[in-house]
Amino acid sequence: MDAQLEKFSNPLFTASGRPRASVELKQLKTLWFNTGTLCNLACNNCYIESSPSNDRLEFIRLSHVQQFLDEIQQHDLGTEEIGLTGGEPFFNPDIIAIMGIILRRGFRLLVLTNAMRPMLKRQSGLLALQKLYAKQLRVRVSMDHFDPKLHQQERGLKSWQPMLDGLSWLSQQGFNIDVAGRRLWGDDEQVLREGYAALFKRHNIQLDAFDQKTLVLFPEITAGPNLPEITEDCWQILNVDPDAMMCASSRMVVMRKGDQHPSVMACTLLAYDQQFNLGASLVEAQASVQLNHPHCASFCVLGGGSCSVD
Repeated sequence: MDAQLEKFSNPLFTASGRPRASVELKQLKTLWFNTGTLCNLACNNCYIESSPSNDRLEFIRLSHVQQFLDEIQQHDLGTEEIGLTGGEPFFNPDIIAIMGIILRRGFRLLVLTNAMRPMLKRQSGLLALQKLYAKQLRVRVSMDHFDPKLHQQERGLKSWQPMLDGLSWLSQQGFNIDVAGRRLWGDDEQVLREGYAALFKRHNIQLDAFDQKTLVLFPEITAGPNLPEITEDCWQILNVDPDAMMCASSRMVVMRKGDQHPSVMACTLLAYDQQFNLGASLVEAQASVQLNHPHCASFCVLGGGSCSVD
């Protein structure tokens, strides 16, 4: 088959020759920073392949973050929320300083973490920020399933108790916390929420498992020959609003190993694919995004996934 006829190979047209769907940036409500791909874990299905040895994305530095925060304010972009993801953000040596400058500038801050030893080594810095900016700061902990065996099936042996200890510590200290679970094992959503609720109650973790914003259950990122491409007609056929897609309201800054400056990517899920590199500034990155990747279909359009708080 000609390469141009294969799925997700042509940014403008699907394999069937129909116009590919695209999404316009309506407002940059959320700006993500990938703090680096190094992580203390090497999960089986990590979308970004984070591990103790993957440094394809270098640590984002405080100066980089300041540069983009300045741009938000200079161009009055209306950004409300900053997200920090990884890798494991608490591996980054600048993490507390980065969190501090974001909070001081008045943004809401969402930090994604596995809540294990790298986070707990930063207890004093976290508590200092919590004391000053409790209402602005939210920490989202990855707990793939309420069953320890299934969580460890994904994240490795001995990954459960350290995560639970970190989550419990955050709850005890009064942090605003979310939990991110996964639908990897096909459980009914109500069963999942009831299972998490029982776990939270058992460990006195102050989190409402029936609130879809505080317990986020992410769809799985899948691929394969049967995954459909998203055409312009799909919005109406599927009754999906393109403005609800992540790339209608967010971008992600990454620092690729060997690059001289950070890049702005269209999506948190597509850190490596250069077709989603929208430039070196937020102003450049306001271009529309062609949904030319399996993740666009499986996670966002068909799965209804979104990484932000709202």
